[in-house]
Amino acid sequence: MSDLMQRIKTSLEPILELADPRERLSAYHDMPYALFRYDPEEEFELRKQISLLETRLTQKGKRVSRISLAQCLDAAMRSQRPLEDWFSAECDQGTDTIVETVHSVLSEYAPLVDLVAAQMPHDPDPLSDIVFIQRTGALFPVYRTFSLLEQLKGRVMVPTILFYPGDLDGAAGLRFMGVLAAEHNYRPKIF
Repeated sequence: MSDLMQRIKTSLEPILELADPRERLSAYHDMPYALFRYDPEEEFELRKQISLLETRLTQKGKRVSRISLAQCLDAAMRSQRPLEDWFSAECDQGTDTIVETVHSVLSEYAPLVDLVAAQMPHDPDPLSDIVFIQRTGALFPVYRTFSLLEQLKGRVMVPTILFYPGDLDGAAGLRFMGVLAAEHNYRPKIF
């Protein structure tokens, strides 16, 4: 059994199976979410394991919703201009300028937090609903998840797991994609 599979089955799944997993996920009542860290190279294996986990949780009466940050990024960018124009702009203006522009789009014009919050379950039931936020690596290098998690505070009512590609740095520090400088201010539990 791989380390990834073992951590899902022995650390994360037993908590999500609980009648009310919120207290075991977070010490904060207005932040019922946690992060599951994995190596970026394990992205495709993680997707497979998420599908299997969803099946097992569904068989135990849980209702699992998935939110793709890749789809949210796509929607935000398309809300401003066609994708082809983004590619042309990168050629004309350079990658650094486009990274800053996309960050502005996700922060101000089509806020990522609003796109994610809009996909949360309607009529949420914290005893049966679980949300998986995945495809986080699609945001690299334009947007760090620390901002998203802080802004979701008070907007997430059900147990939610953000699957985070990166390296653990100390007890609560994470390096996005194993590349960016570690952010040490994560309050949610890290699996």
